[in-house]
Amino acid sequence: MDGAMRLRALLCVSLLTLQAMPARGSPKRPKGNEVCLSLAQATAPSHLTVNGVLIRSLKVNCKVTSRFAHYVITSQVANTADTAREVAFDVEIPKTAFISDFAVTANGKAFIGDIKDKVTAWKQYRKAAISGENAGLVRASGRTMEQFTIRLVVGPRSKVMFRLTYEEVLKRILTQYNIVVKVKPRQLVQHFEIDVDIFEPQGISKLDAQMSFLSKEQATKLIKKSFSGKEGHVLFRPTVGQQKSCPSCSTTLLNGDFKVTYDVKREKPCDLLVSGNHFAHFFAPQNLTHLNKNLVFVIDVSTSMEGQKVKQTKEALLKILGDMRPGDYFDLVLFGTGVQSWRGSLVQASTANVLAAQDFIRRFSLAGATNMNGGLLQGIEILNKARESVPGVSNHAPILIMLTDGEPTEGVTDYYQILKNVRNAIGGKFPLYNLGFGHDVNLNFLEIMSMENNGRAQRIYQDHDATQQLQGFYDQVANPLLVDVELQYPQDTVSALTQHSHKQHYAGSEIVVAGRIADNKRSNFKADVQAHGERQFKITCLVDEEEMKKLLQERGHMLENHIERLWAYLTIQELLAKRMKMEGEEKAKLSDKILQMSLAYQFVTPLTSMTMRGMEDEDGLEPIIDKPEEAAFLLNTIHSHRSAFVLPAEQQPSPTDPSSGVQKLPDIVTGVDTDPHFIIHVPQKEDTLCFNINEEPGVVLSLVQDPNTGFSVNGQLIGNKARSPGQREGTYFGRLGIANPATGFQLEVTPQNITLNPGSGGPVFSWRDQASLRQDEVVVTINRKRNLVVSVEDGGTFEVVLHRVWKGSAIPQDFLGFYMLDSHKMSARTHGLLGQFFHPFDYKVSDLRPGSGPTKIDATMVVKNHQLTVTRGLQKDYSNDPRHGTEVTCWFVHNNGAGLIDGIHTDYIVPDIF
Repeated sequence: MDGAMRLRALLCVSLLTLQAMPARGSPKRPKGNEVCLSLAQATAPSHLTVNGVLIRSLKVNCKVTSRFAHYVITSQVANTADTAREVAFDVEIPKTAFISDFAVTANGKAFIGDIKDKVTAWKQYRKAAISGENAGLVRASGRTMEQFTIRLVVGPRSKVMFRLTYEEVLKRILTQYNIVVKVKPRQLVQHFEIDVDIFEPQGISKLDAQMSFLSKEQATKLIKKSFSGKEGHVLFRPTVGQQKSCPSCSTTLLNGDFKVTYDVKREKPCDLLVSGNHFAHFFAPQNLTHLNKNLVFVIDVSTSMEGQKVKQTKEALLKILGDMRPGDYFDLVLFGTGVQSWRGSLVQASTANVLAAQDFIRRFSLAGATNMNGGLLQGIEILNKARESVPGVSNHAPILIMLTDGEPTEGVTDYYQILKNVRNAIGGKFPLYNLGFGHDVNLNFLEIMSMENNGRAQRIYQDHDATQQLQGFYDQVANPLLVDVELQYPQDTVSALTQHSHKQHYAGSEIVVAGRIADNKRSNFKADVQAHGERQFKITCLVDEEEMKKLLQERGHMLENHIERLWAYLTIQELLAKRMKMEGEEKAKLSDKILQMSLAYQFVTPLTSMTMRGMEDEDGLEPIIDKPEEAAFLLNTIHSHRSAFVLPAEQQPSPTDPSSGVQKLPDIVTGVDTDPHFIIHVPQKEDTLCFNINEEPGVVLSLVQDPNTGFSVNGQLIGNKARSPGQREGTYFGRLGIANPATGFQLEVTPQNITLNPGSGGPVFSWRDQASLRQDEVVVTINRKRNLVVSVEDGGTFEVVLHRVWKGSAIPQDFLGFYMLDSHKMSARTHGLLGQFFHPFDYKVSDLRPGSGPTKIDATMVVKNHQLTVTRGLQKDYSNDPRHGTEVTCWFVHNNGAGLIDGIHTDYIVPDIF
């Protein structure tokens, strides 16, 4: 297409990676200069190129103004080879950030992202998904980061530039702000640079930078950092030699986190900035006395917590109790099938009480189901009673913390009723913090519950450092300074305020409020802050107009722009949080408000998407950059791969290795394919048996069922769309359901899409994707347009083969094949049309004789106490070659496998695929 870039793959959302590989076939947002890339044509040193690809520059520029961080990542890449090469640009950005701009410059043309309503942006995607395609959206996430990936085929002696912009408001955690840049170029870079520029009107009190991939001594030599007054600067610009993993190596040591930390001076209690029609108020007063706290831990002790979870929970609780101050009061509540409290009322954190509680923690055991409602209400009751009956604790800061790893299964289990019960019992008197352990929790439910009760929820990842994660969360709320904090502004002066009422304020944190100021009302603007601490806290903050004039002179338009975008960012984040608990018309109105703000400020949020005009893949679909939501991350995406953008100048075909990344399969396996032909490999006989099942379209057949684990595979038949008059209607498997109830895993596979956990709205993948997904004990590997492999820990390994209609194909219908690659870990009780043959069985063949045709041979088979007439024939195994297949010689058992399969074939008909 003229002037456009042809696409052979799409964008993934959301490390700084540039990887060379063989080619494969309402202010507006700040834009900067979108100019054509001009790279020197000098021959690159060989040690800088990988497969002919040279990264000429890779630069990260971060500008922070009053906590608002604006990042621009720019990469210039050249293909020095005489043939096309593929490069990958991967960027990990914080989950809290919004992408606001993306551009690709190639062949003298700039392709710039266009942010629009997600419904509009996905219109083509959804049409494609219905017809069995996918616009290339892949969601991947770690604990705190999102991954964005784009791959581009760069022509011989050509160049390309990537430019990504994203923004976030930095949050103060444990006395510092953190700027984290993931660094992973995977090869030496001719010019590498990270440049962080910080401007804080209060003045900078400390500034540091560390790298996970360098020692402290090396970092001190290579990082230039300085701060004075309002300005701070960090520069990391290693030479090529300093990037090397060893002096004689051509590999890079840049692989990990580059982290800048800083804090601001707090000599004045007021930090109030006004620019244009917007303000930002930062509240974190110093020299306050820590309040004692009334703390109740509500701990899930259901049997699902067994193993490392309960071990790590106990380790964290023992450490937390040891850190409590003598003036604190506390109690412990355990909930399984029943509810048990340690004391039933608050006790002081004396040495004796702490030791007794620690002994209780060491000794408690797990029991039964999950009575979450009962545990929470017990904990709330203890805190409520203490306010009335325990002398001297009424002015303490009450805090309720719950830890759970699952969903309510005992007592009250209805989500809405639990929310109502907890809300009514707390009555707005204290915060509830929910910690969800692992991926089986409904984090959305926990977030709503916490939000309704002035707290927040956090996922604790089931990993080796879970103890440290729990301790880290507690450290953030361990030292309350103020309760019932109210930041108030003149009602006739301000509008569109972000959250300005907080139940508690903790040491090391910061409250940020932003809003709009009405025209001509700036002279009336002020902020009144009231709260309760060791004594009544009250202060009035006024705007220092002279100081604001100086700041505008120093920072100019950037200060004004950043304050307004800070307000927009905070407002959108808060509205998205509120939207979680809304339904119907109320949710629709709020969604529309979020959408309008996202479009006005050009943020990629969960309600907007970015498309790249002028780019399309081989099927004419545009790429989409999307903001994933937490609910999409119930699985861990290990690896995801797309084919690449292709420049229009490239006419030559891109060499592709179709087997790349595909698991090596056995030569002959047990499976079912085509109309549907069952192939049973009998390794101890070095032979193969075959049979067909003739049933109507729509019938669901049980293929594998392991009663010991509940693991099952069921397949639904579809009909032959194009049969001739009088021809028997062929049937094929058009829908497979793979389920592992022990972990709640379900996978629905059709010739169009692959859906994880379809009953709970899980993510949908296309056969155009290349991805590996993990959920608990199951790994699913999708090999683009070819097959997928499902591996179950302590279970089996299965393959699903995709059959597409192609010119000359004898099959007029897209369908699926299913093969068993490894079944030795399946239990001896495994059954189903295929499953019953996973373990050794015996048969004898004798009396070979001419069959009904000149080339056919019949024989007598004795199997399972049945004497059968069988015929020697050929079937095709498509497990290694989905298009052409491999011929397999087998003994064919007639009449739907009668005599070979247990019972009759209709015994294997089941109601649905799950």
